[in-house]
Amino acid sequence: MKANVAIQILPAAPNDQEVVRIVDEVIGYIKSTGLNYFVGPSETSIEGEDLHQLIDVVEQCILTASQAGSSKVSAYVKLTYKSEGSVLTIDEKVTKHHQ
Repeated sequence: MKANVAIQILPAAPNDQEVVRIVDEVIGYIKSTGLNYFVGPSETSIEGEDLHQLIDVVEQCILTASQAGSSKVSAYVKLTYKSEGSVLTIDEKVTKHHQ
């Protein structure tokens, strides 16, 4: 993997149930990309070979939350990119902690 991104979407919503519904729609979009991802309690990590593709995914996550009814969307993003070689994969980072 050349790149990975961790994204936390915080939709403006009237209650926790609505926040969860909107975030679930965003996670559904991420799943539809076919990229490897890992849902954590506060953010979702996604990995891929193409930096531009991951940036497009971030943009679409924000648009998905907006289209799902959030009047305002805050997104916190952490991005790692390595032009030569590869970055640590999600599995390399977390598997030992989930056995």
